[in-house]
Amino acid sequence: MDFNLTSEQKLLRDSIVKFARGELNHEVVERDRAQTFPRELWRQCAAVGLLGLPAPEEYGGVGADPLSCAIALEALGYGCRDGGLVFSICAHVLACVVPVWQHGSEEQKARYLGGLCDGTLIGAHAITEADSGSDSFAMRLRAERSGGGWRLNGSKTFISNGPVADVVVVFAVTDADKGFHGGVTAFLVERGVAGFSSGQKFAKMGLRTSPVGELVFEDALLPDEAVLGAVGGGASVFGTAMDWERSLLVAAHVGTIERLLETSIAYARTRSQFGQAIGKFQAVAHKIADMKVHLEAARLLVYRTASRLTVSRSISLDAAVTKLFVSESLVRTALDAVQLHGGYGFMEEYEVERALRDAIGSTLYSGTSEMQRNIIGRWLGL
Repeated sequence: MDFNLTSEQKLLRDSIVKFARGELNHEVVERDRAQTFPRELWRQCAAVGLLGLPAPEEYGGVGADPLSCAIALEALGYGCRDGGLVFSICAHVLACVVPVWQHGSEEQKARYLGGLCDGTLIGAHAITEADSGSDSFAMRLRAERSGGGWRLNGSKTFISNGPVADVVVVFAVTDADKGFHGGVTAFLVERGVAGFSSGQKFAKMGLRTSPVGELVFEDALLPDEAVLGAVGGGASVFGTAMDWERSLLVAAHVGTIERLLETSIAYARTRSQFGQAIGKFQAVAHKIADMKVHLEAARLLVYRTASRLTVSRSISLDAAVTKLFVSESLVRTALDAVQLHGGYGFMEEYEVERALRDAIGSTLYSGTSEMQRNIIGRWLGL
């Protein structure tokens, strides 16, 4: 397959790299240390179209095809050193904007997509619970019929953007006898709904500028109009979000891998030990060569999967393969970058220790590496 970029895609990539380098990297160390979500930078990202990449233009989006979205997110991951901000943008776009666009009614699209695309609304996606991380069948949040709507009781945890979200795609059990497929429904819940609140905000190892927390529902009343898709159709909504997230969130990781590769090359050329640049030592050169191999393989996987996202019946398999390989390549690259920088790589002031902390989560969110291997195994008939 030929993945030579079109002139429009090259312009898109170059413009986002320039924007990210010029606007998003100020005081990254301080923001990470304070675990501060940069709202002003969020609005700037919206102004250049990042928050509405795949959404149709008539709803305020860019209308980019999945491959162009991947190229844009790769450019963001390459140019922006704030991994938390990049992650929050991806969670907002791929797990909230996309499901609303793909499954929402015309009224829901008109109500939410404009604000989600222009940055006035922050989106989140809530399925994880304290006792049901990878095991969605163990979900306990219940939605029961109440008058002309629904009454929700329960909680969600580890919700990306949860503490700052204005609208959340929430999954609740509506028919326990039917299980996840047919018994779970997706709802659009707005901040300010009576009985709905943000709980604990968590302190994290990495991605610290991306707020993560609990969401609590105590007799939260929602109208029928809050159902996203069909009653009992939550599995389809969730599947859409995961296919897009697993396929395209890792595009940002590809950009990060490239940036870490360039950082490591520059350091290996200028850092001298025993009378020569450390890049002349085979042990160092081989680590950097491996980074290059992982970068090229990861990029090809992402582009291939993105190009098949809306046309392939096996996209869930493609997405699992891509998510698994790219996330583990990111962790290995970040760990090698720290090792190559030696003591400097361990210091907070240098980019690489933060990049490693941010990378670790990539093998956990959107389904752990173990879950991706399970998905691949099932597709292989195992």
